[in-house]
Amino acid sequence: MRRHSSPGHDVSTRDLILDAAVLRFSRHSYEEAALRDIATDVGVDVAYVHRCFGSKERLFSQALAAVAQSRQPVVGSGHQLARALAREAISHDAAKRRGDVGPLDIVIHSLSSPGASQVLREFILKDFIKPIASKLDHPAGSRASLIAAFLTGLGVMRKVLSIDPLTETRDGALEHLVAHVIQSMMDDDLIAPRARSNRDRMREP
Repeated sequence: MRRHSSPGHDVSTRDLILDAAVLRFSRHSYEEAALRDIATDVGVDVAYVHRCFGSKERLFSQALAAVAQSRQPVVGSGHQLARALAREAISHDAAKRRGDVGPLDIVIHSLSSPGASQVLREFILKDFIKPIASKLDHPAGSRASLIAAFLTGLGVMRKVLSIDPLTETRDGALEHLVAHVIQSMMDDDLIAPRARSNRDRMREP
């Protein structure tokens, strides 16, 4: 989530609305986060929210984009990528306690919301699956989608259902285990022998 706490920082009302929307969508589902409540959080009329963003769907989309911009881009490959994704999924707990919001905090609260489904689908494909797929071997799309599904499910189990065994310990054991699972999705052993053979033939000069 963007921060506007520095002295003298010129913050527009539109920015304040967007920040209020990020907080609402990170704590409530798409349907539960009413535009009127977001407007009240900022102290403006709901009609002004409509003038700034056009619709609730557009505000939701821009809230997701705002928190995505605050996260580190997908970097590295292989073990490095697996560790980075695991670290982002697990160590974000500390950031959350500081009041920061990540994309997953918004995604998991609206997974079953019909009104948010199209925005979520486009966001997950564009900002998560495609960047990861670009770093993987064939079948890259399937691998990246499987990783996205795993991390989303993990987030629901941890952040929505509060399953205690999935709470990180100080020794980093959970983060290590998550990285291992992600790495297994990247390894060649995951590919069916016929698909691996077809891939290898495509690589031949």
